[in-house]
Amino acid sequence: MLRDVMGKSFRLLGYTIQYGCIAHCAFEYLGGIVVCSGPSMEPTIQNSDIVFSENLSHHFYCIQKGDIVIAKSPNDPKSNICKRVIGLEGDKVCISSPSDFRKSHSYVPKGHVWLEGDNLRNSTDSRCYGPVPYGLIRGRICFKIWPLNDFGFLRASPNGHRFLDD
Repeated sequence: MLRDVMGKSFRLLGYTIQYGCIAHCAFEYLGGIVVCSGPSMEPTIQNSDIVFSENLSHHFYCIQKGDIVIAKSPNDPKSNICKRVIGLEGDKVCISSPSDFRKSHSYVPKGHVWLEGDNLRNSTDSRCYGPVPYGLIRGRICFKIWPLNDFGFLRASPNGHRFLDD
């Protein structure tokens, strides 16, 4: 009797560990569901919207300008940020605020990206903390899950004029 109970307990423990490892690998390498908070990505992503983030793109260095990414915050490693990629390494980016009369530009250094929120007036982004190391990117947002009336792929940046081709 005791042997039977112990056998079932160890089998249950083995299955729990096995499926826990599978779930960990799926969320770490394939993707997961993310709840976005804050106003920095409005109107594209509203506060409390739920999105799906795939994690393969950053492993294969497939992040492109215009993609919305989840990254570790350069200011607070315990929190994540959701921002749009404005520039990749070597790109020329506008580093001044939209309200500045005189525009200043800089180049994104090797191994970094330039991230900005779509809500330029209410976003703490690369204009504040500079280029973000590529290694801080956790995933690329594919589509919005919630609210259901907004389900689907995300719209283009309302700040397309900030993408420089020089």
